[in-house]
Amino acid sequence: MRIDEMLSSRHVHFESLQHRPTFTANRMAQVLHVPGKEVAKSVLLRSGGDYVLVVLPATHYVDMERIRHRLGEENVEMASEDEIAHMFPDCEPGAMPPFGSLYDVPTLVDSSLAEDEEIVFENQSHEEAIRMRYEDYDTLEHPIKGRFSY
Repeated sequence: MRIDEMLSSRHVHFESLQHRPTFTANRMAQVLHVPGKEVAKSVLLRSGGDYVLVVLPATHYVDMERIRHRLGEENVEMASEDEIAHMFPDCEPGAMPPFGSLYDVPTLVDSSLAEDEEIVFENQSHEEAIRMRYEDYDTLEHPIKGRFSY
């Protein structure tokens, strides 16, 4: 299911933002003239045989030590491109939306994203983004919140 269709079906207000192709969250922020701290990038991690989606601002990096601590796992690694393609088959490579629940993957969100009223993220492609209220995202996704980045 496309994310915009899911949001519409749940009567959540959002804005679709078409843009020229971008392949990093920071570049998307530049092209859309949006502060990088408001752009939510998604990173898939492997922990044992399970996966977890970490959502953080484009300007931040995943803090693997905090993730390990939060999950109580010693071995946490970045998922491979093949694993990402398998877990998110309806998304262009690297354009995962911040809704792990739609893919049966737990979602951890960095609490710094809640500091702004809105977030912007890829809509499963490198040419379309979605802007929506963070509060609506939180209500739909129910992510685990914490400081997961630096």
